[in-house]
This record gives sequence, structure tokens and C-alpha cells, in this order.
Amino acid sequence: MTTSFEQVQHFLLSGNTADIAKKLLGKKICFETELGMLSAYIVEDEAYIGPKDQAAHAFQGHRTPKNEPLYHEAGTIYIYQMRTQLLLNLITKKVDDPQGVLIRAVQPAEGLSQFRKNRKVQQPFELTSGPGKLMQAFGIPKSLKGTRLNEGSLSLDLEDFKTATHIIQSGRIGVPNKGVWTSEPLRYFVAGNPYVSKMRKRDIEFKTYGWQ
Repeated sequence: MTTSFEQVQHFLLSGNTADIAKKLLGKKICFETELGMLSAYIVEDEAYIGPKDQAAHAFQGHRTPKNEPLYHEAGTIYIYQMRTQLLLNLITKKVDDPQGVLIRAVQPAEGLSQFRKNRKVQQPFELTSGPGKLMQAFGIPKSLKGTRLNEGSLSLDLEDFKTATHIIQSGRIGVPNKGVWTSEPLRYFVAGNPYVSKMRKRDIEFKTYGWQ
């Protein structure tokens, strides 16, 4: 992979955050470990639109040491903890415009055996079908919070990607009591992909996994 930070930043700044969330579907996340490369294609994500978004960590300009990376430049990694799980967000705007995309689910590519060692599950599609699940499967540490993509062990590959046959929008998951923002259709996923969270078996495209 030869994608640079500058290329990633240009990509993340190439539209509004909702558009970038859609464009990220099919792009590949790569994590370099001591045991080799782990990679996976993004199949589900959610956009968070900054101070006006009641579901966002930066709602009404909220700014603390915990969410400080939200206010950094596009391409910054924002990892936060929810209960016992770590969640991965990619910052999509310029400095002091705190918007980003939560990566909700991925389809494993390289390093499947290591994914399975990191996260032992009975059902194969449960391996990375949620934001906390994928972080556990990758083994991405919280220490990467505030660092930049493609300058260390965590990268976004813009060259090796897949194209969804159909993208579905819906309200975001787990954001109740946030006014109109609870139902705002800012969740995007690859239709028919079995790794999407809460994907019903009857909706899975087993032949193509939803890719062209």
C-alpha cells in the first residue's frame, strides 16, 4: 500500500461528512502488527456532524481532553471507550471543525486467522459485525488515539477497495433521546453484506456479499 497521509486527508476533505461516510464503504483499513498485517473492508459506518448534532461528542462545542482529537485535522484517529469496548472514528474536517465517521463493521481481508485468535466467536460473521467487535478483532489499542492515519500502524488504503452494489441509509444505532438526530439517516451500510451489524439472514447476499 502506498497511500500517504496527504492522500487520505484530501479524500476525507473531499465532501461533507455524510458523503465521506458513504465513500468510505469498501475502503480498506490496515493494521500492522508484530505478527503481520491485518486488513478489512469497511461495510458499515455512521457520520457525526459536530456541534449541531445532539448525538455527537462535540455537541454544542463540548471539548475536553477526552474528545480533543475530534478537533484535530482530517485524518486524525479518534478512539473512545464505551463501557468495556473501544470504538474507532476517523476525523473528516479541518482543525476546530469536530466531525467524524464511526466505523461500525468491517469484512476481514488479510490476517483472518489472527482476527479469530483475537476474538473467539461461534458464528463467523459475528467476528467484526460491530464497532467494539472490530476493534477487538484487530487488536487496535487506545494509545493510537490522536495519531494520524498512514503514519503509523493504522492506515486507510484508498487503492485496494471494493464497490457496493447498493448502499442503504438508516438512523444511527444506540442514540435514543437525541431529538431529530435520533432518526437522522446518517448510518450507511453495504446492502446484503453479512458482516453488517444486525443484518438479517434473509437479507444476506451470500454470493457477492453486496459487492459489484
